Amino acid sequence: MNSNPQHTRSTAALFEPFTIGNLTLPTRIVMAPMTRGFSPNGVPGSDVAAYYRRRAENNVGLIITEGTVINHPASTDSPNIPRFFGEDALNGWAEVVKQVHEAGGKIMPQIWHIGMTRPVGAEPNPEAMPIGPSGLDLNGNQVSEPMTEEEIAYVIQAYADAAANAKRIGFDGVEIHGAHGYLIDQFLWEQTNRRTDRYGGDMMKRARFAIEVVEAVRRAVGPDFPVVLRLSQWKTNQYDARLAPTPEDLGKLLGALSDAGVDVFHCSTRRFWEPEYEGSDLNFAGWAKKLTGKPAITVGSVGLDEAFTSLFAEGKGAGSKDIDDLLERLENGEFDLVAVGRALLGDPAWATKVREGRFDELAPFTPEALKTLA
Repeated sequence: MNSNPQHTRSTAALFEPFTIGNLTLPTRIVMAPMTRGFSPNGVPGSDVAAYYRRRAENNVGLIITEGTVINHPASTDSPNIPRFFGEDALNGWAEVVKQVHEAGGKIMPQIWHIGMTRPVGAEPNPEAMPIGPSGLDLNGNQVSEPMTEEEIAYVIQAYADAAANAKRIGFDGVEIHGAHGYLIDQFLWEQTNRRTDRYGGDMMKRARFAIEVVEAVRRAVGPDFPVVLRLSQWKTNQYDARLAPTPEDLGKLLGALSDAGVDVFHCSTRRFWEPEYEGSDLNFAGWAKKLTGKPAITVGSVGLDEAFTSLFAEGKGAGSKDIDDLLERLENGEFDLVAVGRALLGDPAWATKVREGRFDELAPFTPEALKTLA
């Protein structure tokens, strides 16, 4: 572990403001969404509000909350995952927004449905079967019946209702979780979408559900409320999966999503420094920005000397890694915003320490950080 990385490049680029429509972020650092599960009965309390406020107080320009589930009985697999429906949960989120805004930060909820990753019989609604485009889990096993068009319409409306609530209670935008093998991604991925109706088929037909979710969210929030979409090629069970095997395919997919109303693409990778396609150094976020002209957020083991996925697999921590490569890419305009996950989890003051050049004071990430809302 490199606990005292040597930095040679100015970090100023991370601390410039960035504007998305009518929203100006104070810095380019984004808190990546990370499931915490500290919301009993789905309601975020004062500890959750204080947890997010601490990052806003420390130069994080935009906080994207942990995944918060839409109003559908099979949207979650734990009663401690926060909800984004019901007045009790929404009142809790309104307090989170108030605390972050008081600290000078901006915040968006990530709205989420876990789809077929939900085990049969999971709480809080054990009677509800998991749902997905074809009823297949990520390993291709038939678990439940394919979603009906009626169910699809219901879930699309639930995303739109969540986005409307985000705007109503004062959030600064909304992020739709379309990555990592969860519901939207299950429609996008050919392994889990074997439908033969208008929601299945080739890549663009499989994209119909995602496009309709974005369109419904856009209608619900109006033209000026920022809509972010998180995408990944990789799945939680298959790191080499590909939604779009070529840049041309990616351009078609992202172009349609952009036209549907996405303002910003949040491009999830395991390691931000890895090129997305052969023949170019651009990472996933770099390609998204180049292909659509829309702002892009990069993410993936920023500031860590181990890929975050191996941290979970092996239950280990990570030291700090220098961010010179990241800074160079940001200065060159490859992407616009930088999402930081585990490094910010281990050290709420990560961004402030980076800004002040206090690299030797960065706290390492350890699995212990997952056990509390530090």
